[in-house]
Amino acid sequence: MLIQIFLFLVVLNLCYSLDFTYYVEDGKSPGAFVGDIAYDTHVLDSLLPQDRKLVRFSQMREETIGTSQLFRVSRNTGKIYTAQALDAESICVRNEECFKIVDVAVRKRETFIKILEIKVIIQDANDHQPEFPEKEVSIQFSENDAKGTKVSIPNAIDGDVGILNSQITYQLEKNKYEPFALSVSKSLDGTSKLSITLEERLDREVKDSYIVQVIAKDGGSPPKQSVLDVHIAVTDVNDTPPVFSQNVYNVSVKNEHEKTFPIVILSATDADLEQNGKVSYRFSSQTSNIAKSLFDLDESTGEIFLGKDFTFGQKLIYKLYVEATDEGNPPLSSTAKVVVYVINQQNNPPVIDVNFVSASTGNTATISEDIAVGSFIAYVKVSDHDFGLNGEVICDLHHNKFQLQSLGTKKFKVIVKDTLDRETRDHHDITIICKDKGTPSLQSESKFSIKIMDVNDVRPQFTERIFKFVVDENQRSKFPVGFINATDPDLGLGGQLTYSLLTDQQDFLPFQITDNGQILTLVSLDHEFQDVYEFQVFVKDNGKPPLNSTVKIIVEVKDENDNTPYFTFPSVNPYSLDVIYYPRHTKNITVLKAFDRDSRENAFLKYEILKGNDKQLFTLNHYSGLLSFSRDLNQQDAGAYDLQFIVKDNGIPILNATTTVFLTLTVSNKTIEILSTALSQPEDKVNMFLLIVIVLVAVTVSVPVTASVSICFIRCKNRKNGSLSAGANPCAKHISEERHLMCPSHLDSSWADVPGDRTTELDTLLIFLSIYLSIYLSIYLSNNCDI
Repeated sequence: MLIQIFLFLVVLNLCYSLDFTYYVEDGKSPGAFVGDIAYDTHVLDSLLPQDRKLVRFSQMREETIGTSQLFRVSRNTGKIYTAQALDAESICVRNEECFKIVDVAVRKRETFIKILEIKVIIQDANDHQPEFPEKEVSIQFSENDAKGTKVSIPNAIDGDVGILNSQITYQLEKNKYEPFALSVSKSLDGTSKLSITLEERLDREVKDSYIVQVIAKDGGSPPKQSVLDVHIAVTDVNDTPPVFSQNVYNVSVKNEHEKTFPIVILSATDADLEQNGKVSYRFSSQTSNIAKSLFDLDESTGEIFLGKDFTFGQKLIYKLYVEATDEGNPPLSSTAKVVVYVINQQNNPPVIDVNFVSASTGNTATISEDIAVGSFIAYVKVSDHDFGLNGEVICDLHHNKFQLQSLGTKKFKVIVKDTLDRETRDHHDITIICKDKGTPSLQSESKFSIKIMDVNDVRPQFTERIFKFVVDENQRSKFPVGFINATDPDLGLGGQLTYSLLTDQQDFLPFQITDNGQILTLVSLDHEFQDVYEFQVFVKDNGKPPLNSTVKIIVEVKDENDNTPYFTFPSVNPYSLDVIYYPRHTKNITVLKAFDRDSRENAFLKYEILKGNDKQLFTLNHYSGLLSFSRDLNQQDAGAYDLQFIVKDNGIPILNATTTVFLTLTVSNKTIEILSTALSQPEDKVNMFLLIVIVLVAVTVSVPVTASVSICFIRCKNRKNGSLSAGANPCAKHISEERHLMCPSHLDSSWADVPGDRTTELDTLLIFLSIYLSIYLSIYLSNNCDI
């Protein structure tokens, strides 16, 4: 019993795959027809008609506990019906395909045949509309809310479960100039998060309230919708920060500056009233502790004083960042920069300040590799407040790709000197050296980096000139054939590759290619239909403009032994053959012929006698198919033989075909070797064409031979007689020298003119005699040949 259960589970595992898919509408009542499993899955095609009546279908129980069967299967017909009213909302999960798997066991009496896996898709009806939890909501924006500020509102829910029926899209209905937009984002549970987004700042003094509508619409056909009214109120805030009279203050101060006299007075104003417009000053956190120790700031007036004297070796430029803050709720502030240049008689090194024209992060500037030669990438300003030669500066930059050009006194620009290539080098380190003319000369260095950004300037390249793959025939669709590789050193979209197949629109190519370069089959391949496919793959990057390449693909379809050989002779089964055996005649009877559509070893055929050769009277060549007698026959061997032949291929597994020949054997006593009746026409009639050929050949050969011999004999006789009467004959001399019966051509006409000779009559008699013998021989041969 355990062994039977184990075998059943093994067969179940092998057979368990999706066999067919049916569709049924939501809301169908019990007993509604779904489909004919027996007909649609062809499960009974391999059975004989009498066996099909014994087949029974049974639905296997669902594993879900506590749920009743949704479908039932007819035991005798294999048709599937609904077992209860279908409600997609109670059966399935929202936003997913609604389906159930029905497992049907097919048995012939108690014998297991197969388990069919039937997928039934329940098509959801659009019977629910999107619903907001409330008909209207109220939200607030402050007049100092910046562009992009969002306030959440509730989303709508659709009770349908179908992907389209439950899919909700939103739109905002508003007046043309109202500064609001609808923001929609997806949450992890698949629902949408809705927000009203501010497109520009509001001014309560202009308008203090708005009403907009949010429309939720599902994807059903026809679609259904609902509306949410959104009331927006604008609140007043401290929306005007203090404003400095200038953003940057440049101040020069001598080392002996009077400490009670301010070096600069900052001024910031606020357009707001009362507390919102009252301003105070303080150093921001960006101001260094050293600078705070050297300078004092009056918080109410904005005056900055020198706190203590500068010491030797201290830097001569200080940056002070001052915040002006009002007393609103919340308070608003703005910042101004104060640059203090200290003038003294000491010799200090130059100070280099580099400002990048392009985008930068920290001490690194970013430029594109296709930037033009001569482009301006950085502005360099050098400060040296020393007097005389101590304050005169010379700057230089040594680099093969960049150059420093002067813009005036202590001002320079960095430009591109030569073309750039990110694929060769993606960043460059630059050092600017500035030194003064003092004694001794003092110098400073400023180091920064240039990062080269990629542009799409490199064409994708395949790793092989030709890609060759081998795949077995009869594999499933989506079977992987192989990968092709292409590289592109560009970055971003310029390095992202897209593959596609180049095909003639008139030809069907049974392949597809994925985004990562994997070639898959679209259908099962057949070696006998086509054994080699040659096509091209097109690859392009996603840069602007896109660049592309192509490569040749060769796919060889490897043969499998999937074709059974079949007999071409005999062409019918069974086949009747009459054979007459003649002694001392050839023992060959006929040649069996078979064909196999496979190739190589799968099409290498071997013939064998399967049945009917109990007397070992026949022998069959295993490879040529020649059927012949194994020995000489006698009258006791005559009779009828039912011979069954088999032909096998050499594949794995071995496939074969059989045929039966009803052979009637007659043993003749004639001893003349003639053609076997096995080689005659099936109707056993005389082949007139062969008879005519034999007669013509016999006549054509015998007449010239007989005539030539007769003529030559008569001529030589006449010449011999002539030599007796006329003396020496040249012909006789020639005969003695050459030892044959040939005469010189100049003597051929002399022998017939000899007076009184009876040669002419004798010649005529011998010629007619030879013709008669030839005709007689031909007729005799034709009469005695049983063709």
